[in-house]
Amino acid sequence: MKDLRIVFMGTPDFAVTILKHLVENDYNVVGVITASDKPAGRGRKLNESAVKKYATSVNLPILQPTNLKNEDFNKELKALKADLQIVVAFRMLPAMVWKMPKYGTFNLHASLLPEYRGAAPIHWAIINGETKTGVTTFFIDDKIDTGEIILQEEIEVLETETVGTLHDKLMNLGAGLVSKTVDLIETGKVSTTKQPDLEEKSASKLNPENCRIDWTDSIDNIYNKIRGLNPFPAAWSIIKNEEEEISSKIYAVRKENEAHNIAVGKIIATKKELKVAVTKGFIIIDEIKLSGKKKMDAKSLLNGFTFSSEARFI
Repeated sequence: MKDLRIVFMGTPDFAVTILKHLVENDYNVVGVITASDKPAGRGRKLNESAVKKYATSVNLPILQPTNLKNEDFNKELKALKADLQIVVAFRMLPAMVWKMPKYGTFNLHASLLPEYRGAAPIHWAIINGETKTGVTTFFIDDKIDTGEIILQEEIEVLETETVGTLHDKLMNLGAGLVSKTVDLIETGKVSTTKQPDLEEKSASKLNPENCRIDWTDSIDNIYNKIRGLNPFPAAWSIIKNEEEEISSKIYAVRKENEAHNIAVGKIIATKKELKVAVTKGFIIIDEIKLSGKKKMDAKSLLNGFTFSSEARFI
């Protein structure tokens, strides 16, 4: 019997898969907490979170607090009489919220904690060239991603992995781990492991500065950075094409190890191929988006765009 009354907290698609798994496997989800609707697009139409859209489709009660310490919200949350709260890609909770249920509140994090605590664990695992990562469930405490570990599951990171493909693998792995965690809590068989204080590898927020490509870096670091930001938010660089400077986002790439004497950043464009000279090789660009244009494959770009003989990435 799955009797535990569960309140689920989350916002993006990653969280939807976990919530859907709980609902479809008859866990007793009694309410959902998600981000408030935000104006988006030119018409500033209110945009609902992915979790809200799904929760609405299966008639789950929804709360959308702007302030998690708000007295009215806390009364509404208490009224749901949760035994357990599950957090997936939400935000930091005040103690009054995470301490509320009898069995506490646990979080699903997309890394093998204590490594990659923070906002962008999937991106940074690829950017840093990791060959393995995974998912962790842990009980929330008063800091970010530091609580006692309940379960972990490991996965291989392929050399061709992008943040898009790894995101989906970890999302599906996480759904199973969350239900195993709930089962352990419900049957009283849960045991936890205290996290070490280790914080060697963090998953800090992504910003334009740390998403810019440094073409003087090693070929492997450049390759890892581009695939670790593909498709979102995308690695970027400036193309210097004669007098023009064009901002570009770079998506799918391959690498070619080869000794050469070409200046770092120089663009080599043929009718069929677009590549950039880097130390000890070339980065071959298969998919790119120039500012003001749509994303396209390199061949399509080369059909309608001319690179000067001195064009380079800066």
